[in-house]
Amino acid sequence: MATETKSRSSSEITWESLLGPHTFFGRILNPMIRKRRTLAGAMTWIGLFLLIAFVLIAFLAPLFTLAGLLRDPEQALCGSDYHYCFVGETRLVNQAPGGLALMGTDYLGRDIFSRVLFGTRTSLEIMSIGVFLALLIGFPVGLYSGYTGGRLDRVFVLVMDSIYAFPSLLLAAIIAVILGKGVFNIGIAITVIYVPLYFRVTRNHTLSIKQETYVEAARALGAKPWTVMWSYIAYNVIVAIPVIFALSAADAILTAAGLSYLGYGIERPTPDWGLDLSDAQTFSNAMWWTTLFPGVMIVLLTVGLSFLGEGLNDLVNPLLKKERM
Repeated sequence: MATETKSRSSSEITWESLLGPHTFFGRILNPMIRKRRTLAGAMTWIGLFLLIAFVLIAFLAPLFTLAGLLRDPEQALCGSDYHYCFVGETRLVNQAPGGLALMGTDYLGRDIFSRVLFGTRTSLEIMSIGVFLALLIGFPVGLYSGYTGGRLDRVFVLVMDSIYAFPSLLLAAIIAVILGKGVFNIGIAITVIYVPLYFRVTRNHTLSIKQETYVEAARALGAKPWTVMWSYIAYNVIVAIPVIFALSAADAILTAAGLSYLGYGIERPTPDWGLDLSDAQTFSNAMWWTTLFPGVMIVLLTVGLSFLGEGLNDLVNPLLKKERM
């Protein structure tokens, strides 16, 4: 009976096991809660709330459209009641913001409010593909390279430094031209330019941590290199990743918008902030609302992610800013 109780208690997931001071989530969330009244804490929480708001918008926009609460972002509007256009009807192009169109219409008569909300989904999809794939590639490669060293490490460093030295937007544009337009292809283009960032941060931390006493003790006790890397080093390196993740995500939003603005990103008529800015400049240059609202969304999401990254930078590891290359 006592053995059964002990087994049950050892298998239970408790708050302490998830948010304890030495757990991954605990090392992130505890400083956020404890230092929430500081400048860094305020920046972190503001950034987190903005990110959550944009994620909710991305998930709820299609549901609101199905429920009839939000217009289709690809359909033109006609008539005094702003209904979807029938064949031969005159479109309500470049209409100023008003009661039936909160943010006005664009050069094709589409509702800007709907396009701005659906553009959130497009931007977050591209950012998620690019940053998550970069993390999945850069983190293990940087961990292995930093721990093993040798010739392979020098080769990895040379390749990553070469990619990192190339202008990011230009490199992403070249890759986008090769792969073609689309959410996934632009996500791959962004992945390529951010893999070196995760590689360099992970490798630098690994080089430092592998000299710690507990790592040397694990090797002395006969732990295999793979076990040392993932059980002893990776756990202490990964705490720096949320900071880099948030900052690279902010930059990925700007890169994706820049590619679409230059004509290498998303294809029409998909809602996208960068594409809408490009179309507004080309077809609706004098209509301020066609550029203002997509631009504001880009700024808000980028600022939110930057606040989150910089706040975590100061809360989780104040020395990370000096170590980041």
